Amino acid sequence: MMKQIIEDMIKTHQQLLDRFEESGIDAVVGAAEMLTESLKKSGCVYLCGNGGSAADCQHIAGEFVGRFRREGRALPAVALSTDTSVLTCIGNDYNFVDIFARQVDALVKGNDVLWAFSTSGFSNNVIAAAKSAKQKGAKIIAFTGKLNSELEKMADTCLCIDSPQTSSAQEIHQLAYHIICNLVEQQFVEVK
Repeated sequence: MMKQIIEDMIKTHQQLLDRFEESGIDAVVGAAEMLTESLKKSGCVYLCGNGGSAADCQHIAGEFVGRFRREGRALPAVALSTDTSVLTCIGNDYNFVDIFARQVDALVKGNDVLWAFSTSGFSNNVIAAAKSAKQKGAKIIAFTGKLNSELEKMADTCLCIDSPQTSSAQEIHQLAYHIICNLVEQQFVEVK
């Protein structure tokens, strides 16, 4: 029984990986180019998502501010899910839907990028952040798990890993964002 469950999960992963290879590469290239352009113009990457996606946002911010594989300059990136005082203040004084949008209003500028994660593509607080970022002229990268979502329609580029299982979409998202981190980092490696 356990062996069958394992085999089924691996098979699903392989099928999604095949679909990513067939239709997701352009989105990854677009995201890497957008991020590189913003960072070269002194922009910042802001990331938002809920639950596991919030953890992915923190992971990506660490790869940019620290390093992914090579030595280079620290790249500005902020996960909007990390400041508990700000999150609880906004959630209490306003509404949970506003926890990211209010931070976008305070921090994001026109040459920045908002990288928004929502496997459903309809997370209200992520949608609100994307709306605020658009109003400020920032670019939006979306990582979703359902086709034709509201977030996908708002994004300048979107990687949609269409899957009934959130965890399966997130597995491919992680591969994609590691590829993006690698591509962006290559543009900022110190030549010695």
